[in-house]
Parts: sequence; structure tokens; C-alpha cells
Amino acid sequence: MVSINGPLAAYDGRTVLVTGHTGFKGTWLSLWLRMLGAKVVGFSLSPPEGEPSMYEDVGLDSKVVSIIGDIRDLGHLAETIRVHKPSIVFHMAAQSLVKRSYREPRETFEANVMGTINVLEAMRAEGGVQACTVVTSDKCYANDGRDHAFKEDDCLGGRDPYSASKAAAEMVTASYRWSFFSPALSKVALSTARAGNVIGGGDWAEDRIAPDIIRSLRSGRTISVRNPLSVRPWQHVLEPLFGYLLLTAKMIKDGEKYSGPWNFGPDHRNCTVKEIVERFIRAWGSGSWEHVGDGTTNQGEAKTLRLDSTRSNTVLGWYPRLDLDNAVNMTVEWYKADISRSYDMWDFSERQIRRYGSMPSYVERK
Repeated sequence: MVSINGPLAAYDGRTVLVTGHTGFKGTWLSLWLRMLGAKVVGFSLSPPEGEPSMYEDVGLDSKVVSIIGDIRDLGHLAETIRVHKPSIVFHMAAQSLVKRSYREPRETFEANVMGTINVLEAMRAEGGVQACTVVTSDKCYANDGRDHAFKEDDCLGGRDPYSASKAAAEMVTASYRWSFFSPALSKVALSTARAGNVIGGGDWAEDRIAPDIIRSLRSGRTISVRNPLSVRPWQHVLEPLFGYLLLTAKMIKDGEKYSGPWNFGPDHRNCTVKEIVERFIRAWGSGSWEHVGDGTTNQGEAKTLRLDSTRSNTVLGWYPRLDLDNAVNMTVEWYKADISRSYDMWDFSERQIRRYGSMPSYVERK
């Protein structure tokens, strides 16, 4: 079980800064940290006006110290750390959409690269932070499309602006770890976390698979699928978040051992877009899909992407808990509850976290 009495007890009573707390993953992480007894300070842009938002649905602004700011503003970040004195930082704020990165490449690099530099500079200037996890992406690897499970020491790279920006954020973090936060120079533990494509309730972003599917199913439209045979390491959002929490808790105890890059990917392999769409249709109870376009545009993602999470398995003791059907079912349950307007979504989300915590990992089930 994911218990507060285990490694995650390290968060009880601590002040934790979460950048990007108004986003999908940031909201889930902030909610979970609150359950663990942490005082959460969020720093992020406002959620987009007039669009659905998990941050607003669960009322997160009333449960955390919510600071609306831009990670490109170093002064505001430094002031936030100086005033609130977090001992832990989760840096999640980013421009996180591949297609948007083609439309707005400069903004993508500014947010994802300079934003990361600003977080690390603010930590360096103000002091007091013991552990920081910079969340990047599985797309930080130099991917030539072969069916290869990437390990943490594989070559970084990226053809599209988003992937390149995440590879650059990895390089920036590694540079700061060696130059300013090494054990000989600092007591700050610094890691990066690379996760696969996540699904889960509360994601309403454009051009992402789960919200696109839900919008179509909700309105009774046929789901449009551009690349049905593309392979991605999908997992429920709670899987990598547990990995981030476990990693950072261990970093507090032994920064030298646990600092560095980490993969958090699912154990199920070779799931295509077609397969995950059909799982959503089954969980929803109705729906259909169609293939649109041939997926040959150069403005796209690599056809195959998989992660090797052996290091997280063996060193951290982190293993996935949800098979893909359970991940899809939990996602659909959240959206249906939210759409019905019959539930307190903070409470509903907490119950999903508790249910996840009560499940054995796939290793424990063997």
C-alpha cells in the first residue's frame, strides 16, 4: 500500500513547492501531497479561461498557497522561495504539447529551458531546498523510431521543439547538478524524472489522446485517430506521480545515492493508439473511431516510444500497480463523475488515490 507510514511519511509537515500546480499532473500531485500532510505552495500560470480545469474542479486554490506566476520570471520565483522556504521542489511547469511547440517554438524553449534554469537559479540564490525533482519527459531521448526501450544513459535529443526542449532541460539540470549541487558543494539533491504518456481524470489539454477521446464520447462524435498504429508507454497519472514522490522522499535521506535521471514507465508493452482508443470505448460503454489522415506529416512524434524502468524498479522499489484496463477504467470513472456534477471531485480524487495505494504492484501479485 501507498501509506503515509512508509517512505512517503517524509512529506508530513514539510513545505513543498510545486511549479505547474494548476495543470493536470500538478493538480494531482498537489492533492496527493496535501493528503500526506505537506504544506503545498503552488507557482503556475492561471488555467486557461473558459476551458475545463481539474484545478478548478477540485477547488485546489482553497487547499494550497496558490501563486499565479510565470516560471520565466526569475525574480518572482526567487521571492516565492525566499518567503515560503520550501524544503522540497517539484518542477512541473512547462509548455507540454508537441503540436503547440511547432506553432510556438520560442515560447516552448523559453518555458521549458529558461524556466528550468530559473527554478534552479532561484534555489541556488535563496537556499533552504533539500531536494528537487525536475519533471521532463520520455520524449527527451534521441528517438530514431526503432522499437527500443530507452534507458537513462541513452542519448538525449529531439526533432520537434518540444522534445528538444525537454532534452535541453535534462542537460541543464545535469549541468547544475555537477556544477552547483554536487555532494562536495551543496546539500541539495537534484534529479530528473522521465515518464511515459499519462492518462487520468482531469486532463483537458488540446491534442492529447484521453481528453480528445472523452470530448468525442461525451458529445456522441466519432473519435478521430491520426496515427492508430503508433506505440506509446501509456500509464495512469498516479503511477509516475508515486514514482516522483518515492524518489524525492529517498533523495531527502540520501541525496548522493538518488540524485540523477530516472525513468517511470509502465510494465505493459507495445500498446498502440488504436488499442487504447478501443479500451476507452469499452469502458465508456459506447462509441466508435475512424482513421483520419495518413500520419505522414513531419510535424509529429516518433512512431514508437518505450521506456526501460529497471533502475526505478531495482533501486527505488517502484513498480506499476495498474494494468492498462484498470488505468482506462479509473480515467473514465473520473470523467463520468465530473461530468455528472454529482460528486465532490476533491473527495472523489482522494478516493482514487487511496484505491491506487491499496493495490499491490504487479511484482507483488506474481
